[in-house]
Amino acid sequence: MFKDKLALVPELPGSYQMKDINNNIIYVGKAKNLKRRLKSYFTGRVTGKTKKLVSDIHDFEYIVTSSELESLILEITLIKKYNPKYNILLKDDKSYPYIEFTKDKYPLLRVVRNVSLKKNKNNLYGPFPNVGSARRTVYMLNRLYPLRKCETLKKDYCLYYHIGECLGYCKNKVDQEKLILMVKEITSFLNGDATDILKKLTEEMNKASSLMNFEKALEYKQMIDDIKITLKDQKIVLNKDISLDLFNYYEHDNYLAIQVFFIRSGTLFERHQKIIELVGNIEETFLEYLINFYDKQLLPKEILVPGNIDTNILNEYFHIKVRTPQKGDFKKLMDLAYENAKIYLENKEKSINNDKEKREMALEELANLLNIKSLSRIEAFDNSHLFGTFYVSGMVVFENFLPLKNEYRKYKIDVNTKDDLKAMEEVIYRRYQRVLVEKLTKPDLIIVDGGKNQIKVAKDILNSLGLDIMVIGLAKNDHHKTSVIINQDLEEIELPRTSNLFLFLSNIQEEVHNYAINYHRQIKSKGTLASVLEMIPGIGVKRQKELLKAFHSLKKIQEASLEELQKYVPLEVALNIQEYFKNKEENL
Repeated sequence: MFKDKLALVPELPGSYQMKDINNNIIYVGKAKNLKRRLKSYFTGRVTGKTKKLVSDIHDFEYIVTSSELESLILEITLIKKYNPKYNILLKDDKSYPYIEFTKDKYPLLRVVRNVSLKKNKNNLYGPFPNVGSARRTVYMLNRLYPLRKCETLKKDYCLYYHIGECLGYCKNKVDQEKLILMVKEITSFLNGDATDILKKLTEEMNKASSLMNFEKALEYKQMIDDIKITLKDQKIVLNKDISLDLFNYYEHDNYLAIQVFFIRSGTLFERHQKIIELVGNIEETFLEYLINFYDKQLLPKEILVPGNIDTNILNEYFHIKVRTPQKGDFKKLMDLAYENAKIYLENKEKSINNDKEKREMALEELANLLNIKSLSRIEAFDNSHLFGTFYVSGMVVFENFLPLKNEYRKYKIDVNTKDDLKAMEEVIYRRYQRVLVEKLTKPDLIIVDGGKNQIKVAKDILNSLGLDIMVIGLAKNDHHKTSVIINQDLEEIELPRTSNLFLFLSNIQEEVHNYAINYHRQIKSKGTLASVLEMIPGIGVKRQKELLKAFHSLKKIQEASLEELQKYVPLEVALNIQEYFKNKEENL
């Protein structure tokens, strides 16, 4: 049906955008030759997820660029802007933790995420795909070495000083030679040399054993065993100056298994595995994945990729060395990564296909029940409150019944709100007014926690915004378990408790419920002063600090006049503060 339009497409590099019947961009890709690539979708044989994409395409557009690098940059920019439903690669991966060893006067060792190479001037080691491994390493080093444990120095000795795990940096004059030696030994271990650490652990184990503290001795022995197992699993590459990331993949039946080896100081430090359902060709998918990966991880000094990947475009994009090894140890490692990717996919393929089939059947069943033509993206909402006041709300997003955790959102609700319906009204308005203004992806379905009144409120708000999005409710029984769907015509639809659809919907309901409750607990856990201020809309961490610095106590903030508050916050926030304390008194 696109024959005439395809005839006009030039044989030039560029980015193309696929659109659905509602003119939403559902996929963004790039190509060296736009005509050839676009033609392949409509004249060639397509299978799997690509086939589903093609069935959803109602139109396409393209932007010609002067080079393939420009088309790659444009593709990534458009994916981030429009968040297309078929470009899941740039939105579903997580950032890995690193171990940070600060360069302060008194160093601190900790696990960090979302690091920035440009902003962070400290020593970073990792990444650690297994966060437990990173935490165990930090715990072990902090047990062995009396480093500073507190983020900011206290005025007096803490518990760690009294149990011998801190040198008392807050009050004592620290032996600089001892400190330098500690830093040297810890840095050496984090760079892959465990000699000093193993010697120290053995000494501590023997000391604990001689004092008949066998429990402590056993703990040190376990640390020694863990390190030896780790060293045994690591494969020596070349010399200790080599640090790079190595990628390879294995493709079968529309799935791409990617294997990443993190090589640090000449050893295979960690690895990462990922399985992706293919849309488009392998090279395009792999490039998209690589860009996404380093959007959230630190770039190494060098990256190794398989032979069919364009290293020149990656060199230009990342501004680091990207190459394909042809022989020697790195070629052997590349082959090893391929074998690992193949084994991983073969082991997972059956369960992936079973889960995919269940999700597709459940989506089809739900679409038929609700009479929706196309259903993939679901946004669900739930509220949490304290004694009927001080509401917060959570929103979770699922695509084809898979969670998109990067798109979850938290909301603080207006202090005047004293019931679920008002809270629902506010959060639905705030969410979808923003969807309109920022042209975000609209869901195919909205799920609210509750019954007919919640659905009515949500529909009224959507109608006022001119949005036609279906809303359903998931009602619970006396045991707080999902019992029925209430559709937007306010009809109740019962589901068999053993059906896949029931299980998937229950999972969404539980996810959003826990997300909202955990947000409430998170606020309360920050401490009495911070947790109270956190409940007030318009007050974040910065304003909390400014208010507490200025007034020193909640009582003084509560007693402050509007004029006094406006010295530190805008009028609207000052009014929120006064309203909050007024409501709090009324509900005591």
